[in-house]
Amino acid sequence: MRLLIDFFPIALFVVAYKMHDIYAATAVLMGATVVQTGLIYAIDRRLQTLQKVTLLLVLIFGTLTLLLQDERFIKWKPTVMYASMALVLGAALWIWKKNFLQMLLSSQLKLPDGVWARLTVAWVLYFLFMAGINAYVAAYFSTEAWVNFKLWGYIFPVMFLIGQGIYVAKHLKDDPSTEKP
Repeated sequence: MRLLIDFFPIALFVVAYKMHDIYAATAVLMGATVVQTGLIYAIDRRLQTLQKVTLLLVLIFGTLTLLLQDERFIKWKPTVMYASMALVLGAALWIWKKNFLQMLLSSQLKLPDGVWARLTVAWVLYFLFMAGINAYVAAYFSTEAWVNFKLWGYIFPVMFLIGQGIYVAKHLKDDPSTEKP
């Protein structure tokens, strides 16, 4: 269910683009992201920072796209978001000596500190990769190709998350309170 909630704004964006144009698709994306955020809040009764940032960036870059009738804004939104996330995670880890990933997820996952550090580095590299590939496609390919990349580019996060799951599974600490006597 959660995957469907995460995926539906981009799916609706692609459908709207195919049926109309980038501006209609941008408006649909903005509305779908508001609905998505509302659904997540209704389920979890809270929003994670990434969800808030995503909503804010979609609304800002979407509004600029529509008001200025310039598709570059919506095309560059993912690059800005991914680069910002890499910058925040990297600066927190290497400058402020804080592991934001660990701070956010340690209540759900019990992992050694070294594993948390490696996961954070992997996320920084992943975000930089995604920022770079989006920037490349946005700059050098047609809007049609960029929209198709947004749809089929979902393979990157899926593969990354599968890899993360495999890596994390090897390092999960057993919770003694869940063991049966």
